[in-house]
Amino acid sequence: MAVIKIDESTYEQQLAEKANRIETQFARFDAPKLEIYESAKRHYRQRCEFRVWHEGEDLFHIMFDQQSKEKIRVDQFDPGAPLVNEMMQVMMDKLRHNDILRRKLFQIDYLSTLSGEILVSLLYHKPLSEEWQAELLKLRKELQQTYKVDFIGRARKQKIVFGSDFVTEKLTVNGKEYIYQQVENSFTQPNAEVNQKMLAWTQDISLSLENDLLELYCGNGNFSIALAGHFDKVLATEISKSSVKSAQFNIAANQVNNLDIIRMSSEEFTQAMQGQQFSRLDGIDLNSYNCQTILVDPPRAGMDELTCKLVSNYDNIIYISCNPDTLERDLELLSKTHNLTRLAIFDQFPYTHHVESGVYLTRK
Repeated sequence: MAVIKIDESTYEQQLAEKANRIETQFARFDAPKLEIYESAKRHYRQRCEFRVWHEGEDLFHIMFDQQSKEKIRVDQFDPGAPLVNEMMQVMMDKLRHNDILRRKLFQIDYLSTLSGEILVSLLYHKPLSEEWQAELLKLRKELQQTYKVDFIGRARKQKIVFGSDFVTEKLTVNGKEYIYQQVENSFTQPNAEVNQKMLAWTQDISLSLENDLLELYCGNGNFSIALAGHFDKVLATEISKSSVKSAQFNIAANQVNNLDIIRMSSEEFTQAMQGQQFSRLDGIDLNSYNCQTILVDPPRAGMDELTCKLVSNYDNIIYISCNPDTLERDLELLSKTHNLTRLAIFDQFPYTHHVESGVYLTRK
């Protein structure tokens, strides 16, 4: 059996190297003592994607070596959550001898949760026929006797959903459970246990804050929903239609009644704050909010200069970053008006060079 193994003995060293890199990179901003939040050493990824390799009668998951580009057979995957690993073996056992379901299959994606749900997406280089659909329905019925599993079939110009195209995650933060709909092909934090630590960190910061919260790049409401109880009102923006739809679902599921989410980019919201009219703001009175705190969780590219200037208008800034280099660039501007009060790293991606950072800035 081909197993992608993790050498757990290297974990502390790789985390220390990340911590040293971040401490060095942000020292010039008079950074406080770095807060370090570890990951589980194995089975930490709730979302995994694999190519499928056909070799005679055999069928198996593969990954490609980043340097050599050679294919690597994967029967068990140490970074993957336990449920992902279990379902990987089940799927290969079921597909290997099913000519209808295996033919032209080139990729399988797994999206699982701490709460025990899993969504399996099968990607094909062929149209998905009625015969194929009947076979997958039979497979789903069989597996649902043991697992909370749904399926999606994808081919060119086809998407067929068997059950739901999302999973429902349940995260526990400071003793309270939060419910999050996580949709296939939409962004979610892949390391759910570290995400709980990120939410707890932002809640800890929010304990001393008052009035209203503004969040840009809110996704499915990951932070907004967990922080809503710490503020009078919360206004959040997100450009992705699917993420906004999930956020609305999550608001209702968590019975949050002081949070409004609008579908706008950060650039558009900046323009709206400067007085430009948008139909998507109908029913939203921006002047009714007393936001002294802003939370941003931008993509790897960070924030544009106009958004940085908008963010600098708020007394308290919580900035979650998946790219230390663009965070450093944005702090060049933000540090002119704010002090770096807290600095943290969250090891979302163990054994890689990637690191999630969090900073808390307060007005000088």
